[in-house]
Amino acid sequence: MKQETFIARHEREWERLEAWLKLKVPRKKDTDAGVDARRPLRAEEFPHAYRRVCQQLALARTRAYSPQLLDRLQVLVQAGHERFYRTRRPEWRVVQRFVASGFPSLVRREWRYIAVSALLLYGPMLLMVLLTRYKPELIYSVYPPEMVGQFESMYDPTQHTQTIGRDSASNLAAFGFYVMHNVSIGFQTMAGGLFAGIGSLFALLSNGVMIGAVGGYLTAVGFGGTFWTFVSGHSAWELSAIVISGGAGLKLGWTLLAPGRAGRASALVGAGREAALLALGAFLMLVVAAFIEAYWSSIVWLPGAVKYSVGAAMWVVVFTWLGMGGRHAAR
Repeated sequence: MKQETFIARHEREWERLEAWLKLKVPRKKDTDAGVDARRPLRAEEFPHAYRRVCQQLALARTRAYSPQLLDRLQVLVQAGHERFYRTRRPEWRVVQRFVASGFPSLVRREWRYIAVSALLLYGPMLLMVLLTRYKPELIYSVYPPEMVGQFESMYDPTQHTQTIGRDSASNLAAFGFYVMHNVSIGFQTMAGGLFAGIGSLFALLSNGVMIGAVGGYLTAVGFGGTFWTFVSGHSAWELSAIVISGGAGLKLGWTLLAPGRAGRASALVGAGREAALLALGAFLMLVVAAFIEAYWSSIVWLPGAVKYSVGAAMWVVVFTWLGMGGRHAAR
């Protein structure tokens, strides 16, 4: 085959590959060269295009084509090799895309499990707030007396001049403790789904009962103002993360019970991947909650109105993010 015929036959695919590798800006004449020339090379097409240009370079060498053509193909092969075999580094854009778009979209896609999880957490929580508000002695059916005394000490406004909700530990130490504590709860709530969902069910119900019992009891004994101003700032992130973790666990449990036609093993692999992504997003939310809890919630001198306003704003931020994140990308 003559060199001119060889170039005419493969020129378009070389130019597309050069444009994809950013070796050359597509020329204006390419827009009139046909459908293939107009359409940019897609990432999934790159391996095939790379193999073809390697074969074409070998043919050009065998046929002793001009040095200019050989140099052009050699540059293409070298650039393709570097792109194909390069070591991929972590890209912050991937994390940013997951946080801004991927995670909220996944939460909306799994809304049924997350809605059930929310009912299992918030239902017992509100019920216990009402019960212990009017019958404070019910707290002793949930917590031992010594722990109830610790709660009273933690949220007694007369005993705190620097921080509330914790001892005199530094903010950094408190942040580390809150991260470990919150993440452990989220992990247990999600991993409990592997026991046919029973573990997640128990974790959600028990956390709802315990949180509600503390809130109702402290309100009944006159420490409610301190308690509610403390939890208002970080509750949107923390409680939402627990709900999402519970939804991930319920998804795993339901997949084990009703795997569908695909079979239990393959269905569990798919559900496990989505549950892991939900857990990862919930982990990031729990880190945010821990940061707010350590550096904001424990401040004593801030007025309650300010803390409640910030807490309400946090709920708006969380719901807006989870409700709207990724919608523009989907369109």
